[in-house]
Amino acid sequence: MAEKQYEPTPTVIADDIHITYKVQSGGSTREVHAVKGVTFVAHKGEAIGLIGSNGSGKSTLLKAVAGLLPPARGHIYTQGQPSLLGVNAALMNDLTGERNVVLGGLAMGMTRRQLRERYQQIVDFSGVDDKGDFITLPMRTYSSGMAARLRFSIAAAKSHDVLMIDEALATGDAAFQRRSNARIAELRAEAGTVFLVSHNNRTVTETCDRALWLEAGTLRMDGPAKDVVAAYEAHTKPKK
Repeated sequence: MAEKQYEPTPTVIADDIHITYKVQSGGSTREVHAVKGVTFVAHKGEAIGLIGSNGSGKSTLLKAVAGLLPPARGHIYTQGQPSLLGVNAALMNDLTGERNVVLGGLAMGMTRRQLRERYQQIVDFSGVDDKGDFITLPMRTYSSGMAARLRFSIAAAKSHDVLMIDEALATGDAAFQRRSNARIAELRAEAGTVFLVSHNNRTVTETCDRALWLEAGTLRMDGPAKDVVAAYEAHTKPKK
């Protein structure tokens, strides 16, 4: 008897999304059309990379999926509460890393009991204590890389229906990147969907099975990560 095939479960549906915002410049206001008619469907267990040049609309699109920017036109449907790394776990510079782990974990929806159980795991994963007792120091003493690693560690300590990561894996050494990739694989196995915005194309091909290429706010290509990255690199290669 043939095994029954199940349709993949959608977690995010973006239907003809347009996002605009106003920018003040020289005493006048102009409207920027940042995302123009983007449509896609994401499913459980997918890791999707967002690639494109600076200002192409990648981070703006993620903020809209997270519910932080309302679309001017179109609709976004999500299963559960999407978590945008670095926004939900908003860290405070004047507080210690230790205190930020607690507050960030609570902001990501963890209980105090879960935080007590996972606290040391979060600190160890981030590596901020590898070269001293930094976790007891204020966040303002951290490098941008240390802060990004701690944010990722807090967010990755719990499962998410949809987790969106904006450039977090570009920071840290090879060992941290391996830990991050392994944790993303676990999140996908737990039926989560992961979105990753990165300027490092190798990170996208190693971490994601699918990629969306945005350019000037429009969706140029949606397909297997290696194919989309290859097309993007061919497009951006300097002409001889």
